[in-house]
Amino acid sequence: MEKSSWLLAFLLLSQIFSKGAAFGIGAGIGVGIGNAVPRDDELATPSSPVVAGIDLNHANLQGSLVKELSFLTDMSLLHLNSNRFSGSIPSSFKDLTSLQELDLRPIPDDLFNLRLDAIFLNNNQFNGQIPQNLGNSPASVINLANNKFSGSLPASFGLMSSKLKEILFLNNQLTGCIPQGVGLFQEMQVFDVSYNSLMGRLPDTISCLDQIEVLNLAHNKLSGELPDLVCSLRSLLNLTVAYNFFSGFSQECAKLFIRNVGFDFSLNCIPGRDMQRPQPECSVIPGGGLSCLRIPAVQPLVCGSLGVTINVNLGPSSP
Repeated sequence: MEKSSWLLAFLLLSQIFSKGAAFGIGAGIGVGIGNAVPRDDELATPSSPVVAGIDLNHANLQGSLVKELSFLTDMSLLHLNSNRFSGSIPSSFKDLTSLQELDLRPIPDDLFNLRLDAIFLNNNQFNGQIPQNLGNSPASVINLANNKFSGSLPASFGLMSSKLKEILFLNNQLTGCIPQGVGLFQEMQVFDVSYNSLMGRLPDTISCLDQIEVLNLAHNKLSGELPDLVCSLRSLLNLTVAYNFFSGFSQECAKLFIRNVGFDFSLNCIPGRDMQRPQPECSVIPGGGLSCLRIPAVQPLVCGSLGVTINVNLGPSSP
């Protein structure tokens, strides 16, 4: 590796540590080395080694990040999760055009505009609303679990990449409806929004998640009947709707046990079923009058083999 690259990496880490950083026991600190990939306007000649990645996860670091990290323009991986950084993310991070994996806190405004394949912001103390430009992200995995995000899912939710495979928003403080745009993610395999305060009925478009394997909606305030088409999803391995206010499900959902699909519907309001909420808790449904329809609906969604056509809003929610 060139001396200049080593020196830059050393100086950057030194600056981070000089701002009050401290190592935890067993902390894993890593700097990855690789070769630079020539840009389209460069000749394909052998290149010098560069800093390809920095991993400071669980290093018990504190203080603020330095803008000079953006000088490492060939870096494709930057892991800063589970530390105690404060302040804001430097705006110069937008210059990290080779970055593919970013694992950090707190959230910069432009994060979801970056061409990242994976975003991990889990296990921190983020609060406030999820940025409205969430839908700009082309990522296939977005993990915001175990934070303190509040408010509803952004109206741009349905605009996200159709290649999205995993959404992990569990254990936050999210409210409002599950957007109808969820049905646009037909390659989704894991959708976990458990341990929030989401309300209203499930959108019929969930039945469009042909590839879904894990659907976890537990510990929310969802109500209404569990739609037949949700229980008919062919790739489903685990469906968890426990600790909600669902009022029933059909024979199609009962067949999940025959299909060896994990199905937990405990602590709901389903008559004639064991392990349900006491009747007084079911007399007033949280958000029972909440309308989850968003108008105007501007794009029809056809669910392939399911043959379901739903109007999906891709614009801002109406007041």
